[in-house]
Amino acid sequence: MGHYIILGKWTEQGIRNVKDAPKRVQAAKASIEKVGGKMHALYITMGKYDFVAVAEAPSDDAMMQFALATGMQGNVRTTTMRAWTSDDAAKVLAKL
Repeated sequence: MGHYIILGKWTEQGIRNVKDAPKRVQAAKASIEKVGGKMHALYITMGKYDFVAVAEAPSDDAMMQFALATGMQGNVRTTTMRAWTSDDAAKVLAKL
C-alpha cells in the first residue's frame, strides 16, 4: 500500500455548493475504497489549500484513478503527493 497526501482547493462550483461538502467527503471515502484504498483523515484547512487528506491506495495507478474520478465531479482540484512512512523511508535510506 502506498501512502498519499492530498492537497485540495474548492472550484467555483465546489464553493457554491460547499454545504454539500460532508456528503462529498463520504462519497470520496467510498470512492477510494472502491479502488482498494482508504482515507485515513481529511481536514478542512485555512490558507492556500481548503483541505488536506491522508490516504492509502494499493498502487499509484489506483490513486490516479481515484484522483481523476474525484476531479471529474468538478467540485475540487487536487495535488497528490506520494509519501513514505519514516520506517519505509529508513529502508530506502539504508540502501544508499
